Amino acid sequence: MSMKTLGWAVLAVTGLVSAGCAGQKAAAAPATPSSAVGTDIHQATGDEHVQAFDLHRTGKPDVWVYSITTQDASGRPVERRVRKEADLNGDGKVDIVYFFDADGQVVKETMDLDYDGKVDDTIYFEKGKKVRSEKDLDGDGRIDTWNYYDANEKLVRKERDVKGTGKVDYWEYWENGVIDRIGEDLDGDGQVDRWTKGSEATAAGTAPANAPAGK
Repeated sequence: MSMKTLGWAVLAVTGLVSAGCAGQKAAAAPATPSSAVGTDIHQATGDEHVQAFDLHRTGKPDVWVYSITTQDASGRPVERRVRKEADLNGDGKVDIVYFFDADGQVVKETMDLDYDGKVDDTIYFEKGKKVRSEKDLDGDGRIDTWNYYDANEKLVRKERDVKGTGKVDYWEYWENGVIDRIGEDLDGDGQVDRWTKGSEATAAGTAPANAPAGK
């Protein structure tokens, strides 16, 4: 599946889940997904319990909603959603997970974009807005790209571990949707040794060949 197609699938599932879970009939004999995103274990544990939904009407669950029983201000028991998982490609395995805070807002998303069972992208939110993402671009199970966003969820800085040492050695600073300047650590001491203007780096091919797009 192409990244463009995957993007539409994520949007479709997100819309269906937010609009349909309240009235959608739970699938019969719901089964917790046999495989979860990356190294996280997404199964009901402790006081959590799970409902399964068949939003695509294929006869098998494709969304799992995890909740806990807590109390409201008056002391009455209420259900609070803590996590939601979705199977985007119909293979019965989790591809995207949403984590919720006590107010019901998403605080984190983890995604398996290539369906290999590992987390490729984790997005963090504060007050409902994206503030940071962590990506594994080479599929080795380690974060190698960090993106940071402003109050309008626009990309302002990107950090990369280009050499695979576990340390940031490449920085991009973005303004108005384009790279303003690039910093590079050439000797591995964690400090920038060379700065390049964004336009100069593009013309000279300074940026790593596998540098991702600014999204």
